[in-house]
Amino acid sequence: MRVSADLAHWPQRIAEEGLAALRPYLLADAPKAPTVATRSDYDLTPENRPAEPRKLRPAAVLMPIVLRAEPTMLFTRRTPHLARHAGQVSFPGGRVNKDDTSLIETALRETQEETGITADFVDVAGFLETYETGTGFAIVPVVGMLTEGFRLVPDPGEVDEVFEVPLSFLLDPANRERKSAEWQGRRREFYAYQYGPHYIWGATAAILVNFMERLGA
Repeated sequence: MRVSADLAHWPQRIAEEGLAALRPYLLADAPKAPTVATRSDYDLTPENRPAEPRKLRPAAVLMPIVLRAEPTMLFTRRTPHLARHAGQVSFPGGRVNKDDTSLIETALRETQEETGITADFVDVAGFLETYETGTGFAIVPVVGMLTEGFRLVPDPGEVDEVFEVPLSFLLDPANRERKSAEWQGRRREFYAYQYGPHYIWGATAAILVNFMERLGA
């Protein structure tokens, strides 16, 4: 597999250096206004952006990089019966609860609820820009290092499958596609990755693109 020269060294570097490799490339602090997004579902089709400003609901996801000899990123596939995003691939995470003391707590709590992975296996490296979804959420991606030894106990009510994708695959621009489809009567463009049977698209793929850009793509 050929990877962009700007990104090809990253999997080995992360395997060797861990958090220290990533921290200079990420936002050190969570956004002070987590409902103000600088990236969105409308970046590729700005003509679809709502004319009036919306009140976005804050959410956080964990981007779990698994520290293996060949680092991977962990994803979930949502169960097909859910009211929102049924069957889609996503990062573990969800909306901020009133009792959450931080966006990190939201991401780690949701990760444990969805996958069974506890916070003691996760070290936070930093954050990406807030991402606005068409469904009205402002998602703050929390990039974390996940050490081996965790136990998966997926919540069958929310998660159909937990799987990993090699970081080298995700960092190869050749594996990224730009697609279009009709949604609510309008053409929408979005990024997508196909890894075996797993189709990663929409907000999840766009957040991956943001991650690549921060690493130098």
